[in-house]
Amino acid sequence: MAKYRDSGLKLTPQRLAILEHLEGNKDHPSAEDIYKAVSRKFPTMSLATVYNTLATLKQRGLVRELTVDPFKMRFDPETGPHHHFICMDCLKIIDIHTRFKISLPETERAGAQIFGNHVEFYGRCSKCKKRKMKSFTFRKKGERRGKWQRQRNS
Repeated sequence: MAKYRDSGLKLTPQRLAILEHLEGNKDHPSAEDIYKAVSRKFPTMSLATVYNTLATLKQRGLVRELTVDPFKMRFDPETGPHHHFICMDCLKIIDIHTRFKISLPETERAGAQIFGNHVEFYGRCSKCKKRKMKSFTFRKKGERRGKWQRQRNS
């Protein structure tokens, strides 16, 4: 919590609860996820308090806002350089700490100064991969196809 105090952040009981929920959280929660978790302890806290706190944290560089989910913003308390793997089925986000040496040719930079990069990998997490394999069934020889399979192959 010292890094939050050192940044000059006023530590109210509600903010402390939000910060405690974020500290070491690898789930990359949304504001709604944080609100659900913290409002159990502070039932009078509003979702606006969570959004305002996250905006303040983002402004001070204490949290990163991720735009990987088209339906809601997700937040990453780990602000150091790292990349992400995003599961296209369940939208789980996994941190990747491997450093990639990526150089951008001068012709592509158009004179811009580069400060860093962020790589996103997309695929299917191990849990969803297993679930997908379990749901896949083979037809026995001579077994009739379902209506959707006949239409699709016609």
